[in-house]
Amino acid sequence: MRRSAIERLLPAAYQRACVPGSVLWTLLDVMEALHAPDEAILAEVDALFDPYRAPDAMVVRLTGWVAMDHVVASPRPDTPLPLPVGRLRDLVADAALLARWRGTPYGMRRALELATGMVGFAIDEPAEQPFHVVVRVPAAAAGQLAVITRIVEAEKPASATVEIVLEEESP
Repeated sequence: MRRSAIERLLPAAYQRACVPGSVLWTLLDVMEALHAPDEAILAEVDALFDPYRAPDAMVVRLTGWVAMDHVVASPRPDTPLPLPVGRLRDLVADAALLARWRGTPYGMRRALELATGMVGFAIDEPAEQPFHVVVRVPAAAAGQLAVITRIVEAEKPASATVEIVLEEESP
């Protein structure tokens, strides 16, 4: 808050006494300097909640706020993230869409694509096995099976069993 704005909040007698070189003038200058760092933060507070502008550590917190925290294996700050922070940012940004499609093949496939950065996931619901979902994972995503499993378990319908099948690498 600027010194002049603080001064306007004072009673009229104090405003008249606030002249350059007075103790009150100096005190208001100090108050302005003390407010400056907080005001700088408040001016950019919206960046904390924007997944593409937030600091990396905040993106992990945002995953919890949008019900995507199952992607992050451990909430401990010293544990490395299971996927690059850019992919977490994409998941947070698309969280409303993913929530709308949760429990559907489209929603699961979209979450897997965003988290892994790969396409080619197939979601099958065999007619001979009701309430069962088969998730076919492209061979290129083999190194991300832990994240894929967490996402599938969270995104599948609650009443369904699931099988994750790693596709063979094509020659």
